[in-house]
Parts: sequence; C-alpha cells; structure tokens
Amino acid sequence: MKAQLQRVHPVLAANDVAAAVQFYRDLGFRILFQDNPTDPKYAGVARDGVELHIQWADPQQWVYPTDRPTYRFLVSDVDALYGEFLETGRINAGTSQGSPWAAPANTPWGTREFHVRDPGQNSLQFYSLL
Repeated sequence: MKAQLQRVHPVLAANDVAAAVQFYRDLGFRILFQDNPTDPKYAGVARDGVELHIQWADPQQWVYPTDRPTYRFLVSDVDALYGEFLETGRINAGTSQGSPWAAPANTPWGTREFHVRDPGQNSLQFYSLL
C-alpha cells in the first residue's frame, strides 16, 4: 500500500507567539494547543477546518519582507470575511502594507481577494474564485 499525504500544517514565524495567537483569535480562530500557556513558542490555531501553526523565530532569522512566505486561503465569500475581519478592529487599510488588494477587489487572474499581514509580518491572502 502506498503512503498518502493526509494534511498540511503551514507554520508561520513569529517573534511574539502570544501576540500572533491573539491576532488569530480576534479573527475567529480557536486555539488548538500551546506549548506554554503564558509564553508560548509553538501554538496551533484553527478555523473552519483550516489549521495553522505558529512558531517562535528570532527576528534575525528572517529578512523582512524578502524571506516571508505568503499563505493563500480559499474562502466561500471574500467580501463577507473582509467585513467580519474589519469588525474585529484587527485589520484596516494599513494592514495590507501597500498591497493593491487592501480591500476586496477583482484580480487579473480571476479571483476576488484581499491581503493583510499578521503581527509576524506573514502575508495572508484571502480569495474567492470569480
């Protein structure tokens, strides 16, 4: 029998894991685990069946913005999710840090999307297919 991949858990770098966990909680994610309740260095959060892991990284290990990965999330209604995130107060026009998709807009590649950066400066792109 051939081995099968079962799921992927993206690991986002953060120099303050607790702040990153709080950011994601404010966006409707729930905490799955933390290695330490007061000063976590590794944690997991989930929302709607999507699981993210957050790991402490020394700021010197990453050269912003060059080394930061981008995480894309396919969502059922990008405009509704954007409105929900706005209501939390955790995102605004500045949290996209210059992306032309600071608010939901149609792209030349056939999606509707918006972009934000989390406290660790990881790029998060939320999109729906047109």
